[in-house]
Amino acid sequence: MRILGAGIVGLACAHELIERGHTVEVVDPNPGSGASYAAAGMLSPAGELWHGEADLFRLGSESASLWPAYAAALGVPTQETGTVLAGADAGDLQEIDRQLALLAEAGVRANELTRRELLTLEPGLGRISGGGFLPDDHSVDPRAVVAALLARVRTRPEPSTDPVDLTILATGAQLPEPFADLVRPVRGEVLRLRVTEVDLPRHTVRGFVRGEPVYVVPRANGEVVVGATSEEHDVAPVPTVEGVFRLLEAARELIPALDRAEFVEATARDRPGTPDNLPLIGLSGVDGVLLAAGHYRHGVLLAPITAQLIADAVEGVTTDAAVDPQRFLASQPQRSPA
Repeated sequence: MRILGAGIVGLACAHELIERGHTVEVVDPNPGSGASYAAAGMLSPAGELWHGEADLFRLGSESASLWPAYAAALGVPTQETGTVLAGADAGDLQEIDRQLALLAEAGVRANELTRRELLTLEPGLGRISGGGFLPDDHSVDPRAVVAALLARVRTRPEPSTDPVDLTILATGAQLPEPFADLVRPVRGEVLRLRVTEVDLPRHTVRGFVRGEPVYVVPRANGEVVVGATSEEHDVAPVPTVEGVFRLLEAARELIPALDRAEFVEATARDRPGTPDNLPLIGLSGVDGVLLAAGHYRHGVLLAPITAQLIADAVEGVTTDAAVDPQRFLASQPQRSPA
């Protein structure tokens, strides 16, 4: 079989299929250079929970539970220190309170914290009103994961001439016909900074600063990832002055020590959004074609479970209805992709 796309999702699918004894050809002219390259790597189903997204939360939680063993098998460390939620003012704190209430309804461990309690937990925080703590939301470095997968999965820039019985499309925000309308590009700008050990945050911090959402993800090597903007657009994804400024302004107010950070990189990539913000995983409705696409902001988190679902589908197991691509394609005529 052939997989088109060698981001974290396509590579994870290839690795799982190879582990199950299948022969797989992975095709991508620039492996690992898409959304996976920009991603911060938050394994944060609780931090992403929102109204009407119960299925996404369920899948994210299942996949998060797979990550410790998955990362260990790849030889990639995970940051398992939990996630701090912080609101700069009273309005921001209301946003966090709503999220904590949702988490309580879902039976998720989450602790509401006062300003004093937050500063004890994360001393580098600036002037904040309060927030919470998600002890089970962690992170991983997607670039390290992709490198580990590329060491185990061979890729090629172009398809071979060998015939294949199945094609798996894992091409991110751009899918061929007849699937192109099922994903839309949502630009995300992400910054990478470098700090000294003394300035490195102890936890991932997700916050609101006067309504502006921002996250700060520390790495053990001193790197700090700051993100992310979210823009619907029709042009190539590039970092913008406005986007970089917004992120830096919010992150610096949340964690003032970032004023001393070295600015390393600004990156922009398209996230693949879908009409219902759930991914497309499984049989496409077109003979011989499966989809592993449309993961929006959750490609890293959902990579292990996507790989399992795709391999199961290849082996004849019915796809989870929540992510079944045919929820959109059932009425379309069956034809080969362009």
